[in-house]
Amino acid sequence: MDEFKQRLTDFYNKFNENKRLDHRHGQVEFLTSMKYIHEYLEDSDSIVDIGSGPGRYALALKEEGHSVTAVEYVRPNIGILRAKGKDIRIIEASAVDLPMLKDDEFDIGIMFGPMYHLYSKEDRLKALTEAKRITRKYLFVTYIMNEYSVIEYAFKDNQYAKVKDRLDDDFRINDPDALFFQARIEDIDELNRLAGLKLIRRFASDGPSDYMRDTINKMDDETFQAYLNFHYATCERKDLIGASSHVVDILTKQKEA
Repeated sequence: MDEFKQRLTDFYNKFNENKRLDHRHGQVEFLTSMKYIHEYLEDSDSIVDIGSGPGRYALALKEEGHSVTAVEYVRPNIGILRAKGKDIRIIEASAVDLPMLKDDEFDIGIMFGPMYHLYSKEDRLKALTEAKRITRKYLFVTYIMNEYSVIEYAFKDNQYAKVKDRLDDDFRINDPDALFFQARIEDIDELNRLAGLKLIRRFASDGPSDYMRDTINKMDDETFQAYLNFHYATCERKDLIGASSHVVDILTKQKEA
């Protein structure tokens, strides 16, 4: 096992992704992403979940009756998938190299994890190009945003003195040893252009939810539903998207001239 895969494995042995999405602040991300997926998903569509983690989205979509293939790189997550998703096709592979999957094999592709963990631009472009190759109709891709990470971990947690050496003069995070890559909108736009992908819509899957997680987790049902409605009404606003913790692109292939 290579060093980076071991570090990812160690991280996900300790971090419970499903538990995060079970908390109300995490439900905002899950419910919002599913809402948009359902807007583009047809009953007969096949789905590939690239970097599926423990399978929160893959399992939910399979329960709805869709044909789902889960691609995952980290073995603890694969173990959870195999235990829970007995009818899901599971492939152990990196998002940057998917030769076992055919061109246009799937109608819908979702990639809600790999762009977090691919630190080089070359690898991010490879992953996006591979996802484009195997997806026929629509591709959903999530990024963690730079500004959220700086606010949350440098300033909100009062850790600036510890992390300042990882920030450049423009407050872009630059830490090649990190497990997570944090993007800006211009980075995402450039990747889409280089991959030959057309942006259909862009939304903040959780908006400010991660900044106020304790408050959201304590909301009563009526207030939480009102917050969700507020979030749904504002999550595509361009003046708010860049400060979200997660941003999702809905993409399709550029038509050749």
